[in-house]
Parts: sequence; structure tokens; C-alpha cells
Amino acid sequence: MQQTRQPSILYLSPCSPGKTFGQSLRVAQVARALADLGTVDLKVVKPEDWLQEIPPGCGVINLERDTARSAWRSFRCAFDARFMGVDGLIARESDRASLGHLLSQYDLVWVHSLRTADAFRLWQWPRSVMDIDDIPSTYIRTELENGSGAIRRSRTQIRWQAAKRRERLLGDRFTAISVCSEADRQYLGLGQNVHVIPNGFEKPERLPPRRVAQPPRFGFIGTMEFKPNAAGMRWFAAQCWPRVKKLLPDARFRLIGTGSKDFSTTLGTDIDGLGYVDDPAEEIATWSAMVVPLQLGAGTRVKIAEAFSRRCPIVSTSLGAYGYNVEHEREVLVANSAQELADACLRAARQPEEAGRMADRAWSRFLEEWTWDAIQPRVWSAAEACLRAGS
Repeated sequence: MQQTRQPSILYLSPCSPGKTFGQSLRVAQVARALADLGTVDLKVVKPEDWLQEIPPGCGVINLERDTARSAWRSFRCAFDARFMGVDGLIARESDRASLGHLLSQYDLVWVHSLRTADAFRLWQWPRSVMDIDDIPSTYIRTELENGSGAIRRSRTQIRWQAAKRRERLLGDRFTAISVCSEADRQYLGLGQNVHVIPNGFEKPERLPPRRVAQPPRFGFIGTMEFKPNAAGMRWFAAQCWPRVKKLLPDARFRLIGTGSKDFSTTLGTDIDGLGYVDDPAEEIATWSAMVVPLQLGAGTRVKIAEAFSRRCPIVSTSLGAYGYNVEHEREVLVANSAQELADACLRAARQPEEAGRMADRAWSRFLEEWTWDAIQPRVWSAAEACLRAGS
């Protein structure tokens, strides 16, 4: 990549770069890719009561919570597609004013999530890329599909339609947009200025081993502080795990992630919470399958790419595997009902050779498409398209 002058890049992120959860990993890897293109100034834009470690060199902009409630605000949330207070967060007036001066100093502004942009109450962002790892209306759609009660469904329907109207205006606000999958690009329907930057994972230095435990182990990785993870595991523990235990009495389920130790005590028999594990490779190598029982959410799950990178078989709902363009029985076992998901777990444990071949096919796809080295050129492409448009 040749540049006559390295562009200056402002990166506004909703969290610190790191490896503790999917969004922080994406931030770290996108920032790394942008640093190969130009000089990056990363600022973490977060609620002031959200405590997290900020790496040296990163700025911080704290957000206040807009807790005011009124009929007029509710009306605007539901029907005004230009209303930017939907998430209830706002930057201080001084920070909003400073941003206006800052923007003119950079060749490119990379903004991660609509919530980050809306907190500054700025409608048009010149020379900008909006990185939407989770499209808001797709999350609300899963709430609508899984909700119950006429009143609740009616309110969710209004929120979904409102989010769709806001998303149709994204092309008016930002120079370019990036999403996690081709499915999300088609869903937005905004044309050629939408770039696909998949979620991925680091390529291991060597071929990951498989040391499947006996009695069988299954597992899940993800913070239990994230609502879709917690809801998915509660459903699995109540509806699927009893059938697995009936037919594999010695099987155990292992949870890795922040909050999993306390959370596991609420789930039932033989479910172990391991807490946050800095390097879970050895643990995952013992699993008959990683289970992704999600029914709520948006975007793509980094845990899918991580399982691919570990050569671990995957049992997942359709939503859990969304956006990866994988097929049932080729790279993953896909099941949506409780019985189907339990039976897929049983199949992975009882037919380890078949499950291993499936994981190897996924590993090959991972090396081609979902390592961060493979994804970097897509970051550059989105950034360069924005730079060309702004020149």
C-alpha cells in the first residue's frame, strides 16, 4: 500500500481494545490494521460509570446518561428518524464542542457503533467510516421473534420499525459504512458504500491439537454480563441439557467468561463456571463441541471464529452461526429447537471422527477467510474508499 503521506486517523471506539470480549477484539484488530495505513489517535467513548482499563496512549471521553423521560422523547424515539437520543447517552457539551474542532484535523474518522456517533448529537460526519458490528434493528428483530405478549410485541414492533428508518439514513450521515457480513450488507440495502469487514480471530502459531475428554465435555465462551449470552445459556440449561444428561449421564458443560462462576450455580447439574480464562486453548481442546445456543443478538459471533481457530466442532443455532456463510454438517451442526440442539450435542460426542472432520473443514475456511491477517485488506479498502471520497 503506497501513500504519498500517511493519513491521520481518529478512531472513536465504544470500548478499550483488548481480547476480553468480541467487540474489544474487533476494536484492537481494526486499530492495528489502520495503524498500517496511517497514524491512529484512538479515543474510548464510554459511559462514565463503566469502569475499564484504558491502555496507554488512548484518550477517554466519558458519556453521561440522559435519564429524562417524557412523552415527547418517546414520540421522537419511535417516529423521528433523525433523533439521536435513542440510546440515552450523551457527551458533555464541552466534549461535543471539542469534537467539532477535532474533526477538521483528521483525514479519516473511524467510528465504531451508532451509539458512539449519536452521543455527540452530530448528524453528518465528514470523511467518516461507520463500523456497525451489530445493526440495531437486527437485534430488535430477534427480540420480536422471541417475545411474548401482545403489548410487549407491539412495543418491540414500533422500536424495530423506528430503527429501520434510522438505518435507511446512514448513507446521508457517513461517507462509508462497514458491517460484519454479506448478509448484513444486503439487509441494510444501502448500495456500494457498504463494506464487509468480517469478525475474525488470531491465527494460531501451530496446528491446534484436539484432546477430547472422556467423559464428554461441551462448552461455551462469552461474558455472562452480555444479555444474549446469559439468555441463551439459561435456555440451553433448562431445555436442552437435561436431554443430553439423560443419554450421557457423565457429561459436563464448561462455561468460560466473565461472570460465569456465579452464573453457573443458577443453571443446574454438572455445569462448571471457569470464569475468565486468559488462554482457553487447552480447555477448548478437550470439548466434544462448542455450543452456541443464542436466540438474541445481532452481527456475527467472534466465538464462532474462535472455535474455528481451535479446530473445535460447533453446535449452534442459526442465529449463533449467522453471517459466516457456513453449512449444516459441512462446518457446523445447526439446530434451533431444544431437542435438535441436544441431539446435535449427542451426535458430536458419539461420533468424534465425524465431528473432527467437520472442524477440519471449518479450520481450512478459517485460514482463508477469518484470520485477522486475511481480514486486514478489507479494513484498508473501506478506509481508502473514504479517503478517496474525501479528497
